[in-house]
Amino acid sequence: MEKSTFIGIVLGFAAVLVGMVLKGAPLHNLANPAAFMIIIVGTAAALFIGFPMSEIAKFPTLLKLVFFSPKLPSRQNLIGMFDDWASVTRREGLLALETKVEDIEDPFLKNGMRMIIDGNDQDFVREVLLEDIAATEDRHKAGALIFTQAGTYAPTLGVLGAVVGLIAALSDMSDMEKLAHAIAGAFIATLLGIFTGYVLWHPIANKLKRISKREIQLKLMMVEGLLSIQSGVSTIAINQKLSVYLTPKERIQMQESKEGKLIEQET
Repeated sequence: MEKSTFIGIVLGFAAVLVGMVLKGAPLHNLANPAAFMIIIVGTAAALFIGFPMSEIAKFPTLLKLVFFSPKLPSRQNLIGMFDDWASVTRREGLLALETKVEDIEDPFLKNGMRMIIDGNDQDFVREVLLEDIAATEDRHKAGALIFTQAGTYAPTLGVLGAVVGLIAALSDMSDMEKLAHAIAGAFIATLLGIFTGYVLWHPIANKLKRISKREIQLKLMMVEGLLSIQSGVSTIAINQKLSVYLTPKERIQMQESKEGKLIEQET
């Protein structure tokens, strides 16, 4: 579960609702079906016009990713796996890794492992895996773009909603009190448009980009590890090469973990 998403949404709604109360704006004005129709349905309409159905169909899946991040292996565990595989390869050869393939859960890593076990040329393996990464990155960008565009459309539709509300309000100026309430209600569409655009859609697009970046970095790390194993480099060399993907804190934690295991083995 991505806790930051839940926290952000709760804080976003709280900021607007509490802010309205502090400013003395009546909350019952938010019960404006016309404003919701223009903003929510209007944004949906713009997305349907702007994107093919094959991409729009992924909307629920993309939204789920923001609340429940995909299960990805940790970078420290990945380095540990490559260390073990490198040791096996140097002792028994690449074919000895065949027994490890079925235990690999990540499809990208499993495919790469099969390619090096089958004896494919290293340049070919690199090219295929990098093309896979590029295709994945393109799909992720297309998914994030849906929410980016929704964040662009919603505030503009908010202005449209306010204009529609003002037209309706100014069509009858006989009752000034009623007119004042109508004008206040007209700006609810603007509030909804700005809120959904800049508190929901744009931040969701940003989070999808961050999730994508994390996954792409892991895949690049896997490529380096697989090619290093295929080249027959030592576990120390693999460790040094893959450690560049870790933060300084993660490197310290990994080093402490290794030292702890050595102490346990000695005792």
